[in-house]
Amino acid sequence: MAREDRNVFGFTVALISEFATHFGINPRQAYAYLKRFKGMNHLREHYAVLHTQSFPDTVEVLAQVCANNGGQLQ
Repeated sequence: MAREDRNVFGFTVALISEFATHFGINPRQAYAYLKRFKGMNHLREHYAVLHTQSFPDTVEVLAQVCANNGGQLQ
């Protein structure tokens, strides 16, 4: 695995964990929610910007993306 791929993977895993903690759900539920409501797509498309922001800011961005696509977590 290339170094950049490892960085993206590590960031994604950490971010899913932070998202889960923020909303009081387990990481598996967080991943499923992010995937269902297009948060994972947003993360893949905008990784270059998102990884430069704090985890709380990125969690809020992903929560908003999911809300815009029908997600209900607040």
